[in-house]
Amino acid sequence: MNRYPRDMHGYGPNPPHADWPGGAHVAVQFVLNYEEGGENCILHGDAASEAFLVDVLGAAPWPGQRHANVESMYEYGARAGFWRLHRLFTEADIPVTVYGVATALMRAPAQLAAMQEAGWEIASHGLKWIQHKDMSPEEERHQIAEAVRLHTVATGSRPLGWYTGRSSLNTVDLVAEYGGFAYISDAYDDDLPHWKLIAGKPQLIIPYTLSTNDMRFVTAPGFDTGEEFFQALKDSFDCLYAEGQAGQAKMMSIGLHCRLVGQPGRFQGLKRFVDYIKGFDRVWTPTRLQIAEHWLQNHPWRERKATPSQQDRASFVADYGSVFEHSPWIAERAWEAELGPANDTAVGLHFALRSQFRMATQEERLVVLRAHPDLAGKLAAAKRLTEASTAEQASAGLDALTDAERQRFTELNTSYVEKFGFPFIIAVRDHTKASILEAFERRLANTADEEFTTACTQVERIALLRLKALLPE
Repeated sequence: MNRYPRDMHGYGPNPPHADWPGGAHVAVQFVLNYEEGGENCILHGDAASEAFLVDVLGAAPWPGQRHANVESMYEYGARAGFWRLHRLFTEADIPVTVYGVATALMRAPAQLAAMQEAGWEIASHGLKWIQHKDMSPEEERHQIAEAVRLHTVATGSRPLGWYTGRSSLNTVDLVAEYGGFAYISDAYDDDLPHWKLIAGKPQLIIPYTLSTNDMRFVTAPGFDTGEEFFQALKDSFDCLYAEGQAGQAKMMSIGLHCRLVGQPGRFQGLKRFVDYIKGFDRVWTPTRLQIAEHWLQNHPWRERKATPSQQDRASFVADYGSVFEHSPWIAERAWEAELGPANDTAVGLHFALRSQFRMATQEERLVVLRAHPDLAGKLAAAKRLTEASTAEQASAGLDALTDAERQRFTELNTSYVEKFGFPFIIAVRDHTKASILEAFERRLANTADEEFTTACTQVERIALLRLKALLPE
């Protein structure tokens, strides 16, 4: 048994209709990361200076030393960049979600007051703007609790949204464990919110972005000018707006930093984009908390039975052991092999079962072929077919043959088995009675190798059709 924890399927080809307020074609959501005063600095008790997301070429942490240039750049974000961005969004009447580092908020009374007066959502960006990947779960758990405590002191209420950013593999689980968050954003995996079951409890995930994010002004490959930033934002918006017009409305996240896009030349690209989207109707510009509230109301978590990748062996084989006719060993091998969320749909589970069938020996596959009944044969007449085979044969009218038709099927069945050593197999649900007879006669001319390959293909097709009747897409 090998369970793959990553979800590579998500909503698949048919995402839910977002139903954004006012029939909006896209939800454009602006995030302002407020990190100034919470970054690595020996003044803050850290071991070295900050080196991440700054305009110092080749910046590296300086153990035991302060870095005057880096500190000054963070200070620019608080002193100048923040206010430039604050004016833009308040004048445009666009609410912003602030990812606020708790220790940074405690050092920013004027900026915090301006955020709250503007009615912006202030979500938690952790206790400090530092790396979490090497933290023990115990230390990270402590940091989460302390971040919520300080955030509450600074703002007057606990945060309802969370984004660590420089996260660990444990971050999402630990934040969900702490509880009380309307959403967590430490994910980049979709254009829509989605639910994740964590320790038996549903948690809403609102994915964030590092592509339409001003951090690329100081990372490679990235933006050199405000114009390049504007063009990237515009292209993303145009794509998502067109998809929304076609009935698949999505969410566009835009990540901003006071010290980065708050610089004048870069800022002009952002301002152009804000002006650009003002020229469209049916654009919703919410906070992330508003998105969470909308999703909870319109797309709430729904309990469902255990998915295939979560089932125990006995229930999995009981449910899917007959998908390949009288061959439960295929399901047993699939259960023992790698399964994950991508295998929890009809197509996904078919892939897992089909792979085991294809990896079987030729003799094993021949046994599967021989397990299939004749079409309109003696077993059908005696009503000894499996429930699935009975329904399949009835779908093409093979349970209501004339005497002449029954005689013809008997002759063909006999000739076929004598030549190939296994029954004629065809995905009956894809055919009519006439096309089945035509295929029967045509395939009798095949060589043994050709017909073995054709029969195996039909076995796989039958399995897929059976699974589509059992599992949702």
